[in-house]
Amino acid sequence: MKHYSVLKDELIDSLDIKEDGIYVDATVGYAGDAQEILKRIKRGYLFAFDQDPVAVEYSTNTLKNIGNNFKIFTANFVEMPELLKNVGLVDGIIFDLGFSSPQIDDESRGFSFMHDGPLDMRMSSKGKSAKEIIDTYSIEKLTQVFFQYGEEKMSKVIAKNIIKEKENITTTLELVEVIKKAVGANYFYKNHPERKIFQALRIEVNDELKVLETVLPEAIKLLKKGGRLSVITFHSLEDRIVKNIFKKYSEVDELLKGEKDIPEEYKPLIKIVNKKPILPSAKELAENSRSASAKLRVVERIW
Repeated sequence: MKHYSVLKDELIDSLDIKEDGIYVDATVGYAGDAQEILKRIKRGYLFAFDQDPVAVEYSTNTLKNIGNNFKIFTANFVEMPELLKNVGLVDGIIFDLGFSSPQIDDESRGFSFMHDGPLDMRMSSKGKSAKEIIDTYSIEKLTQVFFQYGEEKMSKVIAKNIIKEKENITTTLELVEVIKKAVGANYFYKNHPERKIFQALRIEVNDELKVLETVLPEAIKLLKKGGRLSVITFHSLEDRIVKNIFKKYSEVDELLKGEKDIPEEYKPLIKIVNKKPILPSAKELAENSRSASAKLRVVERIW
């Protein structure tokens, strides 16, 4: 099963890995990054998370070829603080927020607007599928999802057409056709609204942004002094959340700026390692076009 890990060298380098360190891969996927971490921690330990049972099984079998000093939880990374509460502080945590190529290319998962498959988009078997959302949401709610999570200016027109045609929409390509019909061929081929609508539905189905906002502050608190947190994002909504949370925890509160004696609980927890996000190299872009929107941000715990 072929999977290309985006910004892999840069991500691994950003952790400054110690041989006896404890590390967390919050989005293990198909173990592209986890393999490289495990190779470097002969006396350490790796904890990993993924809510996709297919990915967990594949990664478990792959990592066993390297060592046994790891544990993978079949769980959303939002459960990390609870599942690691007895582990103590860790040396590094990574989040790769992109979808694995096998997940995108598997028609049965419903993630791709280029392959026909059921309208599912769930990372696990829990929760509402994309089809259930289309069938149960109002025009207003669907418009809000498309505008907020897809930043699509034709959201209302598309939502209206989807509601009108929902009984005839059961597969991904049927949804694409309804989107095309709603906006017209010229707008469709020029602006590719199907990409934004599929992104919006996937975010809504998996509650992606809310769980990211919830877990990042907790991940920062799980780090040892000198520990690194590295996050790869793939669209502006994710990147904005990461950037803002990193900014919040790396600065003194506005009300206390200029004060000489700042209480410890109000001091910055982290420092930003790379002021500007790390982007894919020209070589990587040529090898994998899916890496084009990737950004890597890194912070380090300072106390």
